Amino acid sequence: MFNVNRRIIAHFDYLIILTTLPIILISLKLIYEVNPNLTIKQIIYISVTIFISLVIFLIPIKRFFWLIPFYYWLIIILLVSVEFFGVTKYGAQRWIEIPFINISLQPSEFIKSALILMLAYNISNDPPPKDGYKLKGFLKHSFFILLPVILVKIQPDLGTSILIFIMGYGVLFLVGIHKKILAAIATIVAIMLIAIPIIMPIINNYLHAYQLNRIEQFLSPKPQYQVQQSMIAIGSGGFFGKELENATQAQLNFLPVPESDFIFPYLMERFGLLGAIVILFLYGLLILHLLILSYTHKKDRILQVLSASIGFLLFIHVSVNILMTIKLAPVVGVPLPFLSYGGSSFLTFGVLFALLQNLLAFRFVFEYNSSPFAK
Repeated sequence: MFNVNRRIIAHFDYLIILTTLPIILISLKLIYEVNPNLTIKQIIYISVTIFISLVIFLIPIKRFFWLIPFYYWLIIILLVSVEFFGVTKYGAQRWIEIPFINISLQPSEFIKSALILMLAYNISNDPPPKDGYKLKGFLKHSFFILLPVILVKIQPDLGTSILIFIMGYGVLFLVGIHKKILAAIATIVAIMLIAIPIIMPIINNYLHAYQLNRIEQFLSPKPQYQVQQSMIAIGSGGFFGKELENATQAQLNFLPVPESDFIFPYLMERFGLLGAIVILFLYGLLILHLLILSYTHKKDRILQVLSASIGFLLFIHVSVNILMTIKLAPVVGVPLPFLSYGGSSFLTFGVLFALLQNLLAFRFVFEYNSSPFAK
């Protein structure tokens, strides 16, 4: 008879479960109202993610951290192979088709976890001095951040490339950068802002037509169709929301993809401002909790980087998705974690949280080479 080691139960982070579970349940309700068939698929995605996450949770992760560079470079190879063997969907070449089983993979989703783990691996092996990374260390980490940013941008997937750029450097600045480098970066950014009228024509040459179109639509005084319908849905929900039969923006197909990219406007149409407050409170509590974990585990560089990275990633996803629905950001395909329909994003965050839970729950057990199970 085997019993789970009590130290694992004691150090398991239950707040992560308590904040994500309500979001998942609300998501299933909203997706079911839009399309019951998609709910079945989403339950399958959730079930597969739970199984994979459970397996990851039970593996002594720290003993296999030497494999992280192999994982990172494998995803980099997949990103490069997209250029030669990728499948085009929705006007972009981002997927790799797996023969015989009719399943396509999007390597740009996997690079999020690969970059996070690679940063944790590098920072753990080469922690910053007290005054932060100097030029050599900064350039070393920048290489691992900018390489996937460039490859994802080529696909083209500007939204994801910007997302991982912000996440990567956000973590790097949190860990510590020398003040001279910070001053140099601030100066460069200030110069670029002043020179926007000059550099914008140059930047335009490297953007695709649909990307330029999105920027033009964002800067236009009149919102584009999907954003206009999104704002109508948000405004029509009032404080308490509408009954299902009265939620006409989604039920009559005025609101585009209400189960995915524009699920937040549908949430507000159904549950009003009150529903939005609840969801934002759950996201805010989860993000704050992750950043506190990062701050309180500075001595464990792997745990510090992983928790901070997930917190930044969540914040960017939530901010960009909601801001684009109210015309405060260009429309990009960034889903709401655990709320939007889809398997790739759900699996990415599920795996990241499983890794984090493993490091938290087993952080004392594996120091003594103990088994995660005790007789």
